[in-house]
Amino acid sequence: MGAYLVTGGGGFIGSHIAEALVKRGDTVRVLDDFSTGRRENLADLAGRVEVFEGDINDEALAAKAMAGVEVVFHEAALPSVPRSVADPAATNRACVDGTLSILNAARQSGVRRVVYAASSSAYGDQPGFPRVETMAPQPLSPYAAAKLAGEYYCQVFTRCYGLETVCLRYFNVFGPRQNPKSQYAAAIPVFTSLLLKGERPTIYGDGEQSRDWTYVANVVHANLLAAAAPKASGHVINVVCGDTRSVNEVVARINGFLDTKIEPLYAPARAGDVRRSEGDFARARELLGYRPQVSFEEGLRRTVEWFKTHPA
Repeated sequence: MGAYLVTGGGGFIGSHIAEALVKRGDTVRVLDDFSTGRRENLADLAGRVEVFEGDINDEALAAKAMAGVEVVFHEAALPSVPRSVADPAATNRACVDGTLSILNAARQSGVRRVVYAASSSAYGDQPGFPRVETMAPQPLSPYAAAKLAGEYYCQVFTRCYGLETVCLRYFNVFGPRQNPKSQYAAAIPVFTSLLLKGERPTIYGDGEQSRDWTYVANVVHANLLAAAAPKASGHVINVVCGDTRSVNEVVARINGFLDTKIEPLYAPARAGDVRRSEGDFARARELLGYRPQVSFEEGLRRTVEWFKTHPA
């Protein structure tokens, strides 16, 4: 039984990783300042996870949380393109300074491996689909640039210090517990929450922009594999579902699950948003043994059902 730390463990993805580790019988710690994470995400794990509350930029706190830890899942971030456009300095502090703090603490604490939550936004809007990890990054937003900087720091710590790192580039993760209330909330929880209330959701752009929507269980699966995969250290690896859908289709599918026919509103496209996102997971299959566990359709059905029983 290993000991694991999840930074940002009170957040959407981090809490799902913590839950999976607990179910597996591991010793689990969470480091979170709960600025965007929510304590209720960990309510079902009360007494089974040790929570260290504070800023990931506090290296002394990070080192305390890492004492005796084998693997760190680094999920803490400010995960929003629009937020980063509005406040790039805050995004840099959370995503760049915070990642450097975690890597420093991990190196000094004798952690074996850090699994880093990278982002498909690093690819930008360059031509060529599906996205493969050998493509040169072309970030379009401060968030994308900050997450890419985190990747580079991970790789440098592997090369300079021998700290094992794996960077998982997530593609548009969605699922239960994703917060629909923030002005920077992700699309699927916002759409679902509004449609449940009979309100029209707003789509930015024409709605034909497409995404490789990835259900959170697939991301958790990839993280657990990345913690142990012997050949993964030093690599950047896409985590995708491999099933690209337009934003318009997502709204239509949610309407279908809810048996509603509510038409969306349309607003101008937002700065920093990419037109299309589609990823290849051949490297994940080769290095991690990863294959998507839950399809887009099934994942969306589970998500809608969760929001029906957990109204905002």
